[in-house]
Amino acid sequence: MANPAGHEDRKQEQLERRRVSPDGAAGLTTDQGVRVDDTDNSLTVGERGPSLMEDFHLREKITHFDHERIPERVVHARGSGAYGHFTLTESLAEYTTAEFLCDTSLTTPVFVRFSTVAGSRGSADTVRDVRGFATKFYTNQGNFDLVGNNMPVFFIQDGIKFPDFVHAVKPEPPNEIPQASSAHDTLWDFVQLQPETMHMMMWLMSDRALPRSYAMMQGFGVHTFRLVNAEGRGTFVKFHWRPKLGTHSLAWDETQKIAGKDPDFNRRDLWDRIEDGDFPEYELGVQLVPEEDEHRFGFDLLDPTKIIPEEEVPVRPVGRMVLDRNPDNFFAETEQVAFHIGNVVPGIDFTNDPLLQARLFSYLDTQLIRLGGPNFPQIPVNQPVADVRNHQRDGYHQMKLHQGQASYHKNSLGGGCPAVGGPGSFTHYQERVDGEKIRKRSESFKDHYSQATLFWNSMADWEKEHIVGAFRFELGKCDHKHIREGVVAQLNHVDHDLAVQVAEGVGVEPPSDAPTANHGRTSPALSQDEQPGSAKGRTVAILVADGVDSAAVGAVGDALAEAGAVCDVLAAKDGHVQAANGAQVTVTRAMPTVASVLYDAVLVPGGEASVRTLAQDGDAVHFVAEAFVHCKAIGALDEGVALLERAGITGVKTSEDGTVEDFGVVTGRGPGGDFSAALIEAIAKHRHWRRQKDHVPA
Repeated sequence: MANPAGHEDRKQEQLERRRVSPDGAAGLTTDQGVRVDDTDNSLTVGERGPSLMEDFHLREKITHFDHERIPERVVHARGSGAYGHFTLTESLAEYTTAEFLCDTSLTTPVFVRFSTVAGSRGSADTVRDVRGFATKFYTNQGNFDLVGNNMPVFFIQDGIKFPDFVHAVKPEPPNEIPQASSAHDTLWDFVQLQPETMHMMMWLMSDRALPRSYAMMQGFGVHTFRLVNAEGRGTFVKFHWRPKLGTHSLAWDETQKIAGKDPDFNRRDLWDRIEDGDFPEYELGVQLVPEEDEHRFGFDLLDPTKIIPEEEVPVRPVGRMVLDRNPDNFFAETEQVAFHIGNVVPGIDFTNDPLLQARLFSYLDTQLIRLGGPNFPQIPVNQPVADVRNHQRDGYHQMKLHQGQASYHKNSLGGGCPAVGGPGSFTHYQERVDGEKIRKRSESFKDHYSQATLFWNSMADWEKEHIVGAFRFELGKCDHKHIREGVVAQLNHVDHDLAVQVAEGVGVEPPSDAPTANHGRTSPALSQDEQPGSAKGRTVAILVADGVDSAAVGAVGDALAEAGAVCDVLAAKDGHVQAANGAQVTVTRAMPTVASVLYDAVLVPGGEASVRTLAQDGDAVHFVAEAFVHCKAIGALDEGVALLERAGITGVKTSEDGTVEDFGVVTGRGPGGDFSAALIEAIAKHRHWRRQKDHVPA
């Protein structure tokens, strides 16, 4: 089927009819269209007398303001969103009738919402947490919502445990502390008593919980879904989003500081990338399992605490998603977007995963309370581009003027319309289901440790160090020793060495031996050690003062910009600095208003007077030292190398002549092409985690 004319813009054309511009000469009115002559003063009896109830403009304005907020989501309250489009690169027509997964000529509009899970709307972006990655596909056959996370597994196996888990991870009831943090007794009490959480806790304690950017974050559908083809044959499927820029994370110390310096760090990054035309891009991949292979694995495909290792079933790239437009209004779009895992189209169906089954109820129930009733699909961001025709009527916020007598099926008064069935109708996958009514977990769900061990075994040394540090931090916040002991006992089932290291850091007796030996299996795809890298979109701070070498600032800055990096020139004050050659160098930001944690790299150009001034500036010295401790790329030219020494950076090789790179520290004499190229390469590697940094006081 050819792409329908204008399909790529259908969602935007639909939204355009709802957009309201403040431009023009039209006067201010009430909601009833009455022109208003004053909106700054209430109607009173005299200048100092009482206000009058008859002031309808005052009452309407205040009433609307009082009702401007809706209940925030219980989970995933803090989020950011963007519009984009999805294009199919390889047809899956052999496996599904979902048109957007069959026709490579189609372009499907999407809206994506990224989020944290545990915190409130006002919490910080960079907390240690799972991240939501929810995609609404506005397909010709209706909306399909792929409501996933940036981790491929979940904490629990059955949705009946979801309220327990969320109550445990949320701030504790007596004092509502801590906000947006899992580092407290109730969460870890839940964990020590629920072995099924262990795989997910390994992911949560890893750097996957600290994404550098939504543009550098993987997404997963979590559950095993089912594709259904034209013959009614089913194929199990897991969905994967892979960022074009690779999967990269922040350092734990850095995230805590960013939360104070810029709590909107990830939100701002997404917005700025799109505004700058540096559009986030993701590859959609699928893992496909024939139904006859359902039981060939050493785990249950319906268990949401398990992955299918990519070495057993490779991820097959099938599509590309680009996010290229920011919302017009955060509340109307990002806050009111309503995802539901039950929004599927013909050719995509569910499995008997007990967590998935509970989510099918929970999401719709949530939207009803948040968005005021059953007509939330009529909110513009939720409205499908496919035609909607049914007998649903009335209710809160009904925006349609339905005509005719018949609002039921079957009918003769409306000509039998809308008709049921026909080409493209959704048909549920048919499978035989029988058994006794029981409350019992399948025996195939009882392996709680082997994939947690697989994850641990697959980590690089530096990743393991970060995981141990995370467990020590989190458990160190637990007041009850028996909870720390219980978690260590669970970790001992994952890996004995891991349990011992954690125990030694949280003041409990290390276990003497392991109940089972580590199986030794690995899955390299789980590690972030080898990820695609690029300087595109990376932020670089250039530290300057009067007397700076402006030629170096210009030459290296131009090379960085050409590579797609975003450079800020920082000095003690806004305005400009006087270069050594008398030229003026424009300052982008004053150093006290930012911090090294907001940048991916730092450059110190030469210029004897400039470096001498920076060396006497505590902000500048700390800026460099902290960037080093957070394993970021650092560049220094000529006299600028002295600032590294002033910051206590030793143990890395620096240049005596030409360009030298050592663990991401690039030094050089003269801003030649070799220096710029080496710095760009160091920035593209994201972080230099193997750098020895404990000796630097930052």
